[in-house]
Amino acid sequence: MLPHIDDCYRLARWLTGDAADAEDVVQEACLQAFRGISGFNGSNARAWMLTILRHAAYRWLRKNRPAALIAVDDVDALAGRQGNGAAGPGVETPEAVLIAKSDAARLEAAIAGLPVAFRETLVLRDVQGLNYRDIAEVTGVPIGTVMSRLARARRHLIATIGTNE
Repeated sequence: MLPHIDDCYRLARWLTGDAADAEDVVQEACLQAFRGISGFNGSNARAWMLTILRHAAYRWLRKNRPAALIAVDDVDALAGRQGNGAAGPGVETPEAVLIAKSDAARLEAAIAGLPVAFRETLVLRDVQGLNYRDIAEVTGVPIGTVMSRLARARRHLIATIGTNE
């Protein structure tokens, strides 16, 4: 479980839209994985953990949130953490930093605006780096559906970000 805890947290963060809620979901998923370790067949631990996390997240959302759109908060905090990561040899100008923060916030808002099925497929592929087969296993849909959802999500993002420029 532990090698995949960061991936679980990132997916939970995208699904719940809140850091504290994501931590709760990850904790619940780890408990469920620990209880069900005897059912693990040893094939793909990452996909197995993300499947458990996904189910835990949707149970948590049904219990704690209405079926309305889930907004992603803490955009500034997330952008601040991303911006503090690497101070390379070329120091960026304040304008470049502001533009990068603005672009990151627009992208995150556009991703948050995607329908849940598209958002989770996009996050699993482009953020988590899972291949189509693993995404199909995690989400329980055919590979063709994964590819279709991913294409539609990307098209929607391009249209959304393109109209905001």
